[in-house]
Amino acid sequence: MIGALAAAAVATVAGSAVLAGALSRNRDEVLRTVADDPALPRMELNGRLFHVDIHGEEDNPVIVVLHGGPGGDHRSLLALADLADTHRVVFWDQRGAGLSERVPAEELTAATALGDLDAIVGRVSPDDPVVLVGHSWGATLAAGYMRHRPGRVRAAVLAEPGYLDHGEYLSWKERYDELMSGWAYMRVAIAAGFAAQRISGPDEHAAGDYLVGQRILPAFLDHPGNPYHLPGRRYGAPSWRWGRVAGEALAGETFDHETLDRVDGEQANGDTPVLFLASEHNSWIGETLQRRHAESFPGAGLAVIGDSGHDMFWDNPGETLAVVRRFLSDGVDGLGSSRLVG
Repeated sequence: MIGALAAAAVATVAGSAVLAGALSRNRDEVLRTVADDPALPRMELNGRLFHVDIHGEEDNPVIVVLHGGPGGDHRSLLALADLADTHRVVFWDQRGAGLSERVPAEELTAATALGDLDAIVGRVSPDDPVVLVGHSWGATLAAGYMRHRPGRVRAAVLAEPGYLDHGEYLSWKERYDELMSGWAYMRVAIAAGFAAQRISGPDEHAAGDYLVGQRILPAFLDHPGNPYHLPGRRYGAPSWRWGRVAGEALAGETFDHETLDRVDGEQANGDTPVLFLASEHNSWIGETLQRRHAESFPGAGLAVIGDSGHDMFWDNPGETLAVVRRFLSDGVDGLGSSRLVG
C-alpha cells in the first residue's frame, strides 16, 4: 500500500543530489539480492530470479505468502513458518522487490505480477489449489489472483488490504499525501537524499531502494497521525530491502483490468473461503474497511487481532496464527466470536 512513496521522495530530494555527491560512500547499508548473493535461497520463474524460502513437508497442502508494498519483502511475515507442521509454507519476494532480482520498470505490470504468482503456484503445487495469505498490498494481489485464476485458490487470508479498487486507492493516497507534506516531511526527504548519495552498491538500484525503504518509509510508518503502528511504539516490523522501482510501477494497481487473462472466462470468487484480518489499532484501513471488504465476498469472515497495528503477524503473532489455524482447519464457521461478518 506504500509504493507511491518512492516517486514523491525522489522528486523532493532531487535538488540535494549534487551537493551530496562528495559524501563518503558505504557499500554495506543495502543487502545484496539473489542476483549477487549465491547463499540466498532462490527460484527461477519466468526468466527471472526470485528470493524464495520454503518450509514444511513436500506432501503437505501449500500456503503461498504474499508480502506487502508493492516493493516490500516477506521478513515480517516469517511467523507464518509456524504453520509448517501442517502445511508447506512458501515465502517469496515479488519481482523487483525484497531480495529478488531487480528488473526494469517495464517488466513490473499487473500482468507480470499475476504471471509470477501463477508460475510459483504451478511450481510448488502443480496439481492442487493453494492457500494464499496476503498482507496489505499482498492481499490486494491475492484478491486479484482469485479474480483472474479462480479454481487455483483453495482458501485465502487477506490481512488489511488498503484498497481493492481504484476508488479506494485514491482515498488511501489522499490521506497519505496529507500525512507526508509540510516542512517536517521536507526535512526528512532532504536528509534522506543526502544519505542516499552515500550508497554506491551493491547494485545500481541500491541508492533508490535505500532512499525509500530505509529513510522515507519509516517516516511514514511512524508518523504520529498514522495508526499503522501500535500506540506509543515505533513501527517495529523488520524488512530486508525495499524495491523502489517496483513500488513506483505498481502503486495503485488493483488487477481489475478486463484486458487481463481469466481462466476459462470465470470472473467470480465463487465459493472460495476467505478470511479478512484487521488490526485492533489501525483506524485507517482496519476493521471498518475490512468489514466492507468482507461483505463483498460470499461467506467471508472478518477477525480483529488484538494488541496489533497494521503488521499483526509481527505485532501479535500468537493470536494471529491461532485465528489463521482455526480458519484453515474449520473454515469461517470455526472462528466463533472472531467471525464478525458472513
